[in-house]
Amino acid sequence: MQDFRELAAARLREFEYRTVADVPGMRRASVVLCVLEHDGQPCVVVIKRAYRGRNAGQWALPGGRVDGDETAVAAGLRELHEEIGLLAPPTDVLGRLDDFPAASGFAITPIVVALDDPGALYPNDDEVHAVHFVRLDRLAADDVPHWVDRPDGSRLLQLRIGDSMTIHAPTGAILLQFRDVVLLGRESRVADLLQPDWTHK
Repeated sequence: MQDFRELAAARLREFEYRTVADVPGMRRASVVLCVLEHDGQPCVVVIKRAYRGRNAGQWALPGGRVDGDETAVAAGLRELHEEIGLLAPPTDVLGRLDDFPAASGFAITPIVVALDDPGALYPNDDEVHAVHFVRLDRLAADDVPHWVDRPDGSRLLQLRIGDSMTIHAPTGAILLQFRDVVLLGRESRVADLLQPDWTHK
């Protein structure tokens, strides 16, 4: 974890993240790419949303709406605690990635956190169906990003992490940029990636 923390912090310091400007009707949200050790391997936490409410049953990162005068970092850390019970101080934040302009009308700010001793997870049953730990070496594998050609000539991203775990944008786009920038050390922009129609809510 210490090696990951140092490398990720260095790469994120060099990364010039892009923000989405405020426009009428836009709402802001924050998600957390939370890296911790699970079964002896560094992993990023991915959740499956509860099968009710907003984004029912979808793959997601812990996170949610920015309230009032909250910063994106404060909102992300609050949501991390509310949704899966992990407490992370601001000192565990390594940096951030590009805002993602979601089709739902939210501008999503991803922040990257590394926890050395996270303790037990306590998923909120009202919001979280299941918690999954995606190994960083698996996320970095060559066969994970897959592109589906659509009849209109566009391409749709699928992150094929496992047999029953295929993640689309916006979560897939954010994970792809994390993979490229933090794990592989290369430039990557994902704001223009398409989302499936069923995520436009």
